[in-house]
Amino acid sequence: MSRLVEINFDGIIGPSHNYAGLSLGNIASSTNAGATAYPREAALQGLAKMRHNLELGLVQGFFMPLDRPNERWLAALGTDSILAPRHLLSNAISASSMWAANAATVSPAPDTIDERCHLTVANLQTMPHRSHEWTGTLKQLRLAFADPAHFAVHPPVPPPFGDEGAANHMRICASHENAGVEIFVYGVAGGPFPARQHIEASRAVSRLNETQSVLFVQQSGQAIAAGAFHNDVVAVANEYVLFAHEQAFEDAATFYQDLRDRVPETEIIVVPADKVSLKDAIASYLFNAQLVTLPGDDGMALILPTEARDNAPVWSYLQELIAGNGPIRKLLPVDVRQSMANGGGPACLRLRVVADPEKVDERFLATPRKLDEITKIVAEYWPKSIDPGALSDPELISAIRYARSKLLGACRLSELAD
Repeated sequence: MSRLVEINFDGIIGPSHNYAGLSLGNIASSTNAGATAYPREAALQGLAKMRHNLELGLVQGFFMPLDRPNERWLAALGTDSILAPRHLLSNAISASSMWAANAATVSPAPDTIDERCHLTVANLQTMPHRSHEWTGTLKQLRLAFADPAHFAVHPPVPPPFGDEGAANHMRICASHENAGVEIFVYGVAGGPFPARQHIEASRAVSRLNETQSVLFVQQSGQAIAAGAFHNDVVAVANEYVLFAHEQAFEDAATFYQDLRDRVPETEIIVVPADKVSLKDAIASYLFNAQLVTLPGDDGMALILPTEARDNAPVWSYLQELIAGNGPIRKLLPVDVRQSMANGGGPACLRLRVVADPEKVDERFLATPRKLDEITKIVAEYWPKSIDPGALSDPELISAIRYARSKLLGACRLSELAD
């Protein structure tokens, strides 16, 4: 019988990590546009987070960075990495696949009609720099989750319906191995920033994933306008706990009642706006934490960015939270500042998959030894720094490709080279 556990698959931060400010509505991305990025430091921070999670006793996986710049995408636009205008090259060379929460929407076997784990790759069509990720992501997911008896990996929903993957999807259940209710959070256009998750895309993903118990919930326009470009910037769920900002949803009262009707064990922790403003929640990425169940009887923990610890109102609220008798008992800050500066916190970096680890291609599962090997490659081959103005440098492009090839070889994943 399969042993179902939550596996967090982190995107290894690629050697082309840079700050081009490509993500409209992402405050951090826009604020840091044009700044010097440090790909080596970024990747080492991500690897340290993975190691931290392994040491907690959690099951950890990883995904390879995609080939960048994407020459096939540029060719479809009639150019290449040498001749492309700067704005096209910036979109082609982005390392944004590092944020694996946008890779796909995952429905575990207990939630689906055919009792297989379904993954539908996100089309990410709202933003040009992400819209061409899906081909590489689909190839990788079909390799990692190749066992047809346990997994079904679907190509993306076609445009124009925008789908941003697990960043707008949550699951509430008594425990990971029990059937639960799947929550698809969508946005409505009309504010200063685009609403990236279309309700029709969410409905299509639900059908493709053969989900049985589903809620479609509208994200508040107030949250999107404040910079919550994805739901995981204002809410996070784990097993029977939903942790959300007071202003996360358009009709929170109805949503919460529907959720309790479906899963009576549900515990909802609402963070009041008068204690933590939307501005502070988004600046600190309080909700872009990994809410995880610790092994044994240690309850749940929030794996937070250090920015949450550095924000006085946020940290004061969190101290009150863990002092109570609730399910969240530990706060575990991690340093992912390079990712944060581009608009992605600890939860952005990972895709949650509830599955039996023995049914997953073992090349994608982390061990301390594998992380040691990857760390050595990153330390030797990842560029130390990248100025967005230097993206067209042929030597830099060659170095980026060579670094990725060394990683693929070390991880025995050279079939992902093309």
